[in-house]
Amino acid sequence: MGKLTSLLGVMFAALSLNAIAADAPETISVTSSAFDHHGMVPEEYSAYGENKSIDLSWSNLPAGTVQLALICDDPEVVEIGMMPAPFVHWVAYNIPANASGLPEDLTKDANVSGVSGLDGMINGLNGTRRPGYFGPRPPVNGHLHAYHFRVYAIDADLGLEAGLNKDELLAAIDGHVLATGMLMGHYERKEQ
Repeated sequence: MGKLTSLLGVMFAALSLNAIAADAPETISVTSSAFDHHGMVPEEYSAYGENKSIDLSWSNLPAGTVQLALICDDPEVVEIGMMPAPFVHWVAYNIPANASGLPEDLTKDANVSGVSGLDGMINGLNGTRRPGYFGPRPPVNGHLHAYHFRVYAIDADLGLEAGLNKDELLAAIDGHVLATGMLMGHYERKEQ
């Protein structure tokens, strides 16, 4: 029964994400100076390294964008049977629409302050149940993991409070997503 429950959970999560993004075109361009799309995430951005967040830039936001949200997760853990749902590495929301990106090594505090252009931004809860970025940390198992940094353009100020995880954020923005875009990086832990 446990395997069936896990499988149903994965299917529900995938359907929920698809439903939220179904009507939202993937037109936002998301980039980083740390790696190219489908490139390798450098060690310093992993939890084995300095665990600092990558810089992100985005462009081509649709008209009517009021706020942005970000979710970074690793769906590969489901594919290889490690976990029943993608592991969440970063949740961020209430990002002002006029922000063109996020700087490298952003604070892990829940309420982001003192960073130009990011007033009101909140770091939600990652898979360790803590706010902020948590870098790649797969075991040495011969698998190349994929990290999806997905940006959502939202059509309203939803007044979201601190402490939301990925599922809660997706539920809150359901029906408000104008467009999305994704940067994907890979990371594999090898024997040292």
